[in-house]
Amino acid sequence: MSEDSMVIKVRNLKKSFGDLEVLKDISLDVERGEVVVVIGPSGSGKSTFLRCLNRLEDSNGGSIEVHGQDITKKNININTVRENIGMVFQHFNLFNNLNVMDNMTLAPVELKKCSKAEAVKRAESMLSKVGLLERAEAFPSQLSGGQKQRVAIARALCMQPDIMLFDEPTSALDPEMVGEVLSVMQELAADGMTMVIVTHEMGFAREVADRIIFMDGGYIVEEGTPHELLNDPKEKRTKDFLDKVL
Repeated sequence: MSEDSMVIKVRNLKKSFGDLEVLKDISLDVERGEVVVVIGPSGSGKSTFLRCLNRLEDSNGGSIEVHGQDITKKNININTVRENIGMVFQHFNLFNNLNVMDNMTLAPVELKKCSKAEAVKRAESMLSKVGLLERAEAFPSQLSGGQKQRVAIARALCMQPDIMLFDEPTSALDPEMVGEVLSVMQELAADGMTMVIVTHEMGFAREVADRIIFMDGGYIVEEGTPHELLNDPKEKRTKDFLDKVL
């Protein structure tokens, strides 16, 4: 992996909440255009790791470089860094009092990324991408769970990020809505978006990931291609976990 192609470089990352050590020593590189899927049991530190990548959580040790900038340093303008990192959450985090179009144009206009007219044009393009252009005037309460999550993805894309983080984007959805969200993510992967995805969807991980990371107890236990990790895991802990979920 060349230094030039590396967009995320994590070294010896540690994170505690009080006496609870959640991340114990995480080191990981992510290349431009790579899709990294993070799996593991509940409480293994997956979501905390993801939230550290755009400093929604401050780490207690180690470093996280995004495009060569160490975002753990106190003097960094984290808002500028975050403009290039889209984040999609489990529970959509849409503003219920705003319609879809206003949800999508708010950040680009407020952060002076573009004019209102440009923001609307970009939002229409992204809504088309996720198949929801006709719902631009709808409010979140009028959308299904799958539609809300697709809007949340489109909203993140309106900031034109070069990295997308997904924190269990399908776990709050009814099973029949999971596919529509995963297919949007598959398209993003095909377009070359750099993505780090925490998910329980093993079939999706097998199809889309360039690399799968298995976390447990605050450590990366094992990593490999989908074929290596899912078909021939080396570590007993990985095997035990996969026996339960596959």
